[in-house]
Amino acid sequence: MSLAGKTAIVTGAAQGIGRAIAETLAHAGADVAVADLDLGRSQDTVTAITKMGRRALNIKVNVADWNDAKAMVDQVVKEWGKVDILVNNAGITRDGLLLRMKEEDWNLVLQVNLNGTFNCTKAALQPMSKQRSGRIVNIASIVGVIGNAGQANYAASKAAVIGFTKSVAREYASRAVTVNAVAPGFIDTAMTQQLSADVKETLSKQIPLGRLGQPSDVAEAVKFLASDEAGYITGHVLHVNGGMHMA
Repeated sequence: MSLAGKTAIVTGAAQGIGRAIAETLAHAGADVAVADLDLGRSQDTVTAITKMGRRALNIKVNVADWNDAKAMVDQVVKEWGKVDILVNNAGITRDGLLLRMKEEDWNLVLQVNLNGTFNCTKAALQPMSKQRSGRIVNIASIVGVIGNAGQANYAASKAAVIGFTKSVAREYASRAVTVNAVAPGFIDTAMTQQLSADVKETLSKQIPLGRLGQPSDVAEAVKFLASDEAGYITGHVLHVNGGMHMA
């Protein structure tokens, strides 16, 4: 699954799953635009990519802002001439039971997770449509499929991303642009590392494979959907959850 000669944008690539995706795509041969709000942390990702001998751009972007998303894509096209791959990974959580959830926490999660995916996809589709090729991979979540108490906002945003993925896949298949989603289960990241040992053990018991996933598990799935080998796959949701949910 070589990505040699390809250019990619990965949002939320400063840490965790996003960083793993960016580095995995680079290891497969792609040049990667590392997009994040935190330029300090994302520079670490850029450094790791350049050490592989690949080109990398460090781009500050607020995906919830259309102008930022458009400027990000324009910069990549200006620097590298094209955009082959977009991975919409940037996302946030603001958890709480619904009756206690603040309106601003509901709105912020939807703005980043859903509107951000819309903004970046719309911006990237312009060059992809012209070049009549492209791969868009949206990071959804198991929570967007099965729900989760205390995450009504996050679950709603990720369920919407899945519906968005399927609709855009139908719209742009004629332009040879594939649009797919990866839905991770519980992954061992900074977020889950804050959980107590008891909670982790309870989670592991719900997972047939008996462990939390690794960021690399998600990154490898993204690499496949971004590759030429996945050229006949579009509108698909690839579940990476250790069997916790079997669709």
